Amino acid sequence: MECALGVATHFPSCSKPQIINSPHVRFLTLKCHSTSLSDNSSTGLAERPWKVADARLVLEDGSIWRAKSFGASGTQVGEVVFNTSLTGYQEILTDPSYAGQFVLMTNPHIGNTGVNFDDEESRQCFLAGLVIRSLSISTSNWRCTQTLGDYLAERNIMGIYDVDTRAITRRLRQDGSLIGVLSTDVSKTDEELINASRTWDIVGVDLISGVSCKAPYEWTDKTNSEWDFNFNGRNEETFHVVAYDFGIKQNILRRLASYGCKIKVVPSTWPASETLKMKPDGVLFSNGPGDPSAVPYAVETVKEIIGKVPVFGICMGHQLLGQALGGKTFKMKFGHHGGNHPVRNLRNGSVEISAQNHNYAVDPESLPEGAEVTHVNLNDGSCAGLAFSQLKLMSLQYHPEASPGPHDSDPVFGEFMQLMKREKQNV
Repeated sequence: MECALGVATHFPSCSKPQIINSPHVRFLTLKCHSTSLSDNSSTGLAERPWKVADARLVLEDGSIWRAKSFGASGTQVGEVVFNTSLTGYQEILTDPSYAGQFVLMTNPHIGNTGVNFDDEESRQCFLAGLVIRSLSISTSNWRCTQTLGDYLAERNIMGIYDVDTRAITRRLRQDGSLIGVLSTDVSKTDEELINASRTWDIVGVDLISGVSCKAPYEWTDKTNSEWDFNFNGRNEETFHVVAYDFGIKQNILRRLASYGCKIKVVPSTWPASETLKMKPDGVLFSNGPGDPSAVPYAVETVKEIIGKVPVFGICMGHQLLGQALGGKTFKMKFGHHGGNHPVRNLRNGSVEISAQNHNYAVDPESLPEGAEVTHVNLNDGSCAGLAFSQLKLMSLQYHPEASPGPHDSDPVFGEFMQLMKREKQNV
């Protein structure tokens, strides 16, 4: 083999090998020439043929995590939470409940299925950034239309990879959710980024107003027939439901439509009086981001509606119902984020594997007489569901529509239909 290699700043580029056969000998000749990897000869520095760490995740506890960037560049602050879902990163990216947060995926390999526009849960990505261990160098899915990196770059969302997500997750479990800063800006010192993480707080911030729709609209789309499931409990009867958009996921609306609902989606600030003028059969209070105590206007709206029509609260809606009943909510240590949380239904004793995404919970000890805890999270015993029969209300702290996640809890939509049906019969 004839090969002339250069110095450290060069890399061999080889031509197609030539195989020579003869009756006596068979050998291969490979001719190479050196190629400079640097366009900047004046500095003498070579560009490496692989990406190097060009980003930092700095946490408020002072720890600094070097990583490689993908998606957008810049500097962004947010609360770091970890998600244990194995699949569904696109639904997570477009879940408005992640507004103001960096989502760390504990599943190490992300990006292998790319993205497609059928799996969007909202009109845009609301999260602050994505933190992963390994970014797939290729995509392999029949529905893929774009790579994850290009998708995030177009939406100005920062991402980092090649970082020790297991170590960060252990830190979050031990110390609780931490404020962090993602940056690709080399001009900013570590101390500046640490100070930025310590001067920002997500508690007490109204994040709902930034993710809610601005005007009412009708929703008619059902779950696509290719993906539909659980036809039990469907009604031929149509129910008129007003859905408050505190950051609603589209698959909640699809499941309601599949169960026979005609849906009007309204903004988070929509007056209760206007809702009651519509004479709905029921009202849905949706999921949403942040601290329920930061949106007293939403709590007042819920207070004015409960007892007048059947209501169903999901996630943030569940917390707002808890406060409207006179109960208290509190910030959890690191929250629940993932598609594998076990929940016990206290009414029938069954256990559901659920999809969850929340950092706050209702304190069951603060609830008034008549309020019933219907579901309990089996990991930590926290309140995962409420009912108040006299006020015609029901709620879940987690996501019955999943997306992503298991469908164990989907029948609760049928229970909401029955609640509205009974109220219709009693009128």
